[in-house]
Amino acid sequence: MQTTVTLAAGWIQTTTGLGNDVKDLIFNVLIPVLCGAFVVIVGVKSKAPGPTIMAVIFSAIVWGGAANMDALKDKTTQDITQYDGGQQITGNGADQ
Repeated sequence: MQTTVTLAAGWIQTTTGLGNDVKDLIFNVLIPVLCGAFVVIVGVKSKAPGPTIMAVIFSAIVWGGAANMDALKDKTTQDITQYDGGQQITGNGADQ
């Protein structure tokens, strides 16, 4: 019985590691590649500078949001805490 628990714990640790690797792969490789493809496709299909510039701006927003997900997560948590009447946030972003 003890062997089964150890085996299950090993599988859980393995799948957690794979999940973290897949998440890193999506945020660090897949999203930038899709943003670049979006800009190229819009540029080729429209053959106009306006839509291509807008595609670059939208891609930069998506790529930047994905790259700064950890900082955005903390900021969102602070905003919700502040809105719910939680701890006051000082000017430098630290909790009092």
